[in-house]
Amino acid sequence: QVQLVESGGGLVQAGGSLRLSCATSGSIFSINTMAWHRQAPGKQREPVATIYSDGSTNYADSMKGRFTISRDNAKNTLYLQMNSLKPEDTAVYYCNAATGYGIRRSVYWGQGTQVTVSS
Repeated sequence: QVQLVESGGGLVQAGGSLRLSCATSGSIFSINTMAWHRQAPGKQREPVATIYSDGSTNYADSMKGRFTISRDNAKNTLYLQMNSLKPEDTAVYYCNAATGYGIRRSVYWGQGTQVTVSS
């Protein structure tokens, strides 16, 4: 089992920055991939950024160049640095962690943190 707790959300003006954190606990040694997703009101949850066990990253097109995902293994924490925020970035942001592969793959989610960008 993996537990995830997000923090760092809040209200920011357009053009501003926020850094989200996701503290992990439990069977963290078994985590291979971590990611951030977001869900805006009335919309489906969508991927934001992913970081793999080898440190490689992947971003949704609209976040490239503005968001940076990173992972501090010593602190068991995942981060999302968000710069040049836009009103359309307003959403609840969730982190997740995946363990195992194939039929043994499990995905764990945090409770989410609200990000609101005002125009």
